[in-house]
Amino acid sequence: MVALSAPYRGLILDFGGVLTTRMRLNGEAFERSEGLTPGAYFAALEDHPDGVAIYAALEVGEATQEDWNRVIGGILGIDSTDLMRRALANLHPEPQIVAAAERARAAGIKVAMLSNSFGIEPYNPYEDKGIWTDFFDAVILSEREGIRKPSPLIYQRVLDALELTGPKCVFVDDYARNLPPAETLGIRTVHHTTDPASTAAILDALLIDRTPA
Repeated sequence: MVALSAPYRGLILDFGGVLTTRMRLNGEAFERSEGLTPGAYFAALEDHPDGVAIYAALEVGEATQEDWNRVIGGILGIDSTDLMRRALANLHPEPQIVAAAERARAAGIKVAMLSNSFGIEPYNPYEDKGIWTDFFDAVILSEREGIRKPSPLIYQRVLDALELTGPKCVFVDDYARNLPPAETLGIRTVHHTTDPASTAAILDALLIDRTPA
């Protein structure tokens, strides 16, 4: 029998690159499938001013997914039809992190997803990958909140949804810049890099006490 390990009662997980396989690998596969020059997709998202602006607007609900499809498709010179679905086609649930979340929840830990949104209409990537509302005690998407990570307010929103204080929660993200605002609320942070087994082991150690009760 397992028992809860004090002091944590909540687990907050990022979606892309944590609950799923690596975003970089997905983007590289997308470039190959669309016949793009290597690096073109990342440049459109991260360097092109229109690409940066539309992604930021999508994340806070000020642009639609179809707006993003049109702008990014235009920058890349490819068909924009259902582009977000195609762009995320090679993103898959990360089995070891998903299993760690399931173990935590089975042990009585509240589990939440906190994601800077990809949009959910017309294509819902969370539902498509099987990581949607039934899997969590709370789902906080930036487009619904009108704010995105690393705004401190969005971390408080997920704490409120879980009805827990910061020191009772653990937060996992693959972007180091998203961790300090959580830490200011007392949340224990874990930087997920490229080793899901290591991250899963950390979560088990923090959240589950395997000493017989």
